Amino acid sequence: MDWGTELWDQFEVLERHTQWGLDLLDRYVKFVKERTEVEQAYAKQLRSLVKKYLPKRPAKDDPESKFSQQQSFVQILQEVNDFAGQRELVAENLSVRVCLELTKYSQEMKQERKMHFQEGRRAQQQLENGFKQLENSKRKFERDCREAEKAAQTAERLDQDINATKADVEKAKQQAHLRSHMAEESKNEYAAQLQRFNRDQAHFYFSQMPQIFDKLQDMDERRATRLGAGYGLLSEAELEVVPIIAKCLEGMKVAANAVDPKNDSHVLIELHKSGFARPGDVEFEDFSQPMNRAPSDSSLGTPSDGRPELRGPGRSRTKRWPFGKKNKPSRQPWALYPPCRQW
Repeated sequence: MDWGTELWDQFEVLERHTQWGLDLLDRYVKFVKERTEVEQAYAKQLRSLVKKYLPKRPAKDDPESKFSQQQSFVQILQEVNDFAGQRELVAENLSVRVCLELTKYSQEMKQERKMHFQEGRRAQQQLENGFKQLENSKRKFERDCREAEKAAQTAERLDQDINATKADVEKAKQQAHLRSHMAEESKNEYAAQLQRFNRDQAHFYFSQMPQIFDKLQDMDERRATRLGAGYGLLSEAELEVVPIIAKCLEGMKVAANAVDPKNDSHVLIELHKSGFARPGDVEFEDFSQPMNRAPSDSSLGTPSDGRPELRGPGRSRTKRWPFGKKNKPSRQPWALYPPCRQW
């Protein structure tokens, strides 16, 4: 169904509807623009978050980088960073393919709409001018007819008046004839104006305005089609990055599965094992009989000359205290006991 046929008398309705359509297009562009800002802010926050949690030291200088747990966490951070890049790509595609293109298209539609309505208003103004001319010729014809009838009545009255001179009667008849001729010309002019106006009016309602309305209909349908395509771009921009995002998520899953507790335990052993043997039992030393005390590997030695021998730190083969305070040298086993007196 055509606007030009069904809505021939709804000029104002079409004017409001087409304006509403362009406003809707502009609203959608504004929505997408704000959507891109949200995506950009989201990507920026993700990148900042990743930067905050990435290790500060190079992997070669960081012993913790040898653990699978740390490696998996770093890989997850990298995947999140790639995910942020995809959000930036969505924002860029929406900005270029929707905001810029639809904004340009909206301007073109506004110019086309303005041109069509200007053409319609000019045609309407021309018809109104024709109608004014018709009304003027009609009033002139009506006025001339009254004047002609009045002049005819005056001539007839003078013709019957015995007191009227022949010259007055003749003059009245000439005036009546002139008025009658003018009325006839006005009639012809009015008839011509009426014929012209009816022709122009028929052209206006059956040809000129329907063509303009049909152009507006075509314009509005093209705008709606383009807007629908713009709606589709919103999802297409997302679908384009879905494969990459899926890879990012799969990478996170792989990183989660890469955590190897047994290997991390082995790495910790290789990084921090000391090689010391665990200490044996401490033997009982009988200080009640110091002269008969036998030397042992875990006590102070007594040389043959009777002088006690203290074992220095270099001779200790065990590490007895694994929970010593940091930066404080551990006490050697021989330091736990006071030196023996010389006898």
